Amino acid sequence: METPTPLQVNFFRQDSGREPVREWLKDLPPEERKIIGEDIKTVQWGWPLGMPLVRPLGEGLFEVRSRLGNRIARVLFCTHGPRIILLHGFIKKTQQTPADDMKLARKRKAEFDGNP
Repeated sequence: METPTPLQVNFFRQDSGREPVREWLKDLPPEERKIIGEDIKTVQWGWPLGMPLVRPLGEGLFEVRSRLGNRIARVLFCTHGPRIILLHGFIKKTQQTPADDMKLARKRKAEFDGNP
């Protein structure tokens, strides 16, 4: 039986060297960080996945959907070959994914696509 090969998980890195998703995660309480990390790990080892954990957003973007007790977190990502690129993370406060968050993820994906 073939052993599954996990996808490599990378944080989007700005030209300045900053990794916004890593910084966002570090600002969360440890128990929430652990939940999000486990969800990303599930995607890493089980890709491709669908609902309820992963939802396609179109244009090559996907979201990891994490429940943090009474809060909901989203990590927007794209894939590039055998890699997952974590583009943007946020605490969801509305039913729809906010347009500004989608715009930022698209911008980062375009930057990454230009500099893989």
